[in-house]
Amino acid sequence: MITTEYLLSIARWAHDLAPAERERAAKGIVERSFGQGEYICHQGDRFDSWSGVVSGLVKVSTVSDTGKAVTFTGVPAGGWFGEGTLLKDEQRKYDLVAIRATRLALMNRATFLWLFDNSVAFNRFLVHQLNERLGQFIAVLGYDRMLDAQARLARGLAWMFNPVLYPSVGSYLDISQEELGLLSGLSRQMTNKCLRALEDEGLLKIEHSGVRIIDLRRLARYGE
Repeated sequence: MITTEYLLSIARWAHDLAPAERERAAKGIVERSFGQGEYICHQGDRFDSWSGVVSGLVKVSTVSDTGKAVTFTGVPAGGWFGEGTLLKDEQRKYDLVAIRATRLALMNRATFLWLFDNSVAFNRFLVHQLNERLGQFIAVLGYDRMLDAQARLARGLAWMFNPVLYPSVGSYLDISQEELGLLSGLSRQMTNKCLRALEDEGLLKIEHSGVRIIDLRRLARYGE
C-alpha cells in the first residue's frame, strides 16, 4: 500500500475523492518497477490491476497472427489505463511494454470496483477518461487511413499532451526519437526527418532528451 499523501502526488483524480475514498484507494495500490523493454503483460494475460505510470513510458500494442505490429498509444507519467479490462473482467487484448525504465502504481481490482460502486467523483473521472480515450482511438484510425507519415507523427505526438489523459505532462515530454518511432510505427530516420520538418514550421523544439511543444493546437490539427 501507499500513503494518501503519495497518492495525491501521482494521481490527479485522487484530489476529487472524499477522504475515506482516498484512503481506501491508497490501501489498494502497490508499486512495481519494470526495466527498459520489459513486458508488463502479454496479450491474453490476466492482469487485474488498474495502472498508473509514476515514471517512464508504456507502449500499448499488439501483433497480428501474420506478425504485423500495431501500436495503439503510449502512456507517459501521470496517465492511468486498463479500466475497460477491469470493468469487463477479461484478459488483456494488447501487450504492455516498458519503452524505458518504468515505475507503475497498481491498484487491485477489488479496490477499483469498490471505488466504481461507491464514489461519484471516481465515476465522473472514468466517464471523462473513457470518452477521451474513445476519441483518441477514433482519431488514430482516421490518421492511418488519411494522413502521411509527418501528419501521423504530429497528431500522435499531440495526443501525448492531452490534458485529460495525461495531466502531468506539461509542454515537455522526455522521449527519444527512437521511442517516438516505436509509438508512431515509423523508422528512426523517418521520425527524425518529420520532427525536423515540424520544428522548422515552429510547432515544436527538439531538445537533448525530448520534445518541447510550441504550438499544440496546430500540431493536433496538422495535415488538415
